[in-house]
Amino acid sequence: MSDSRVFITVQGRGVIAIPPSIRRHYGLDRPGAQVEVFEREGEIVLRPHVLVPAEQTWFWSERWQKMEFEADEDFASGRVVVTAGVDEFIADLDS
Repeated sequence: MSDSRVFITVQGRGVIAIPPSIRRHYGLDRPGAQVEVFEREGEIVLRPHVLVPAEQTWFWSERWQKMEFEADEDFASGRVVVTAGVDEFIADLDS
């Protein structure tokens, strides 16, 4: 995101619209996204607050959650191999 400035108009009842490119960049276009608002030394600061940080969204994708569920099922049913260390693990992979 560049350090460009945008001027927006404050609408009735104090409503402002964050530009679409900024909303997309910070994940504020997702349902339930929130913005923290506070004052700091003469400034009004808006800080994006999303339930799942952007760098962790891969984990919550449908595909990844399906794989997590399958791994949980494998573990619960005993379809796992436990090794004593890296060498034993690699030997088990090679066999």
